[in-house]
Amino acid sequence: MSHDQLSGNAKLPAPCIVDTGIVVNKQDMQRLLTDLNRVRYSYSQDDRLLAEGEGCILEVFADPQRSTLVANHALYINVHSFDYLELKLTPEQQACFDLVQDNRQLRLIPLSNPLQEQTTRSLNAAALEAVVAEVLSASWDVRIDEEDNFSL
Repeated sequence: MSHDQLSGNAKLPAPCIVDTGIVVNKQDMQRLLTDLNRVRYSYSQDDRLLAEGEGCILEVFADPQRSTLVANHALYINVHSFDYLELKLTPEQQACFDLVQDNRQLRLIPLSNPLQEQTTRSLNAAALEAVVAEVLSASWDVRIDEEDNFSL
């Protein structure tokens, strides 16, 4: 008999959440939020809307000593500021991330699509590689020209 069987704590499989559900693990919350970029946000307390706007998530971190900050269209999200993250779909089938702590809620609705951003990143990487190749090639051409001038 294993220790788990003796203690009555049989190992459960890790949760699988697809589009809807509640995430309590801080690392999972951080991973989900890190993929977001531009968002529409609303902040409410006791079901009363206190603030809303659009912004970019600039940092997602886990630190019990730091704050979640939303200012000047920038969001710095600390997963330790919240008890859990609830994934939902809006009536338009758009992803919605509700960060909840007691009677407070920070709702994030993505304005950017990770599939489109990945394509853009791939294109940017290809463009960057082409530029680097040109610079290296030009550097070799300059060296060859300099060597030709010294060998005269």
